[in-house]
Amino acid sequence: MTAPPEDSAPVLRCAFFRGRVSPGCEAEFEALLAERLVPLWQRFPGALEVRLLRPLDADDHAPPLALVLSTRYPSLAAMRDALASDIREQTREPTRDLLAMFEGEVFHTTFAVQDCGMTPLGLAAS
Repeated sequence: MTAPPEDSAPVLRCAFFRGRVSPGCEAEFEALLAERLVPLWQRFPGALEVRLLRPLDADDHAPPLALVLSTRYPSLAAMRDALASDIREQTREPTRDLLAMFEGEVFHTTFAVQDCGMTPLGLAAS
């Protein structure tokens, strides 16, 4: 893998929740995300956006993903600063509570972001 210079390119840090929410825990899982974790994740220093991605459709052979948490930072250095912050420590207890309601594994990948523009609504790219 080739990493961009730490101060020059935006990055996305994604947490992939591979598995499923424990049956019967769906409402509590969602409430914990909305009420405790998302507000903390939004306070990470340098975080430009926090998104929760939920699958609507997938290939037959795709691994089961219950959720992907995506946080955008202006640079790899900014992300590393955020991960070293006091806010991250504040997420540890609610994250343990969340994972107690989850059957599977969570892993993280950081991506370099290359914005390629957008297709105007209703127009196909030629």
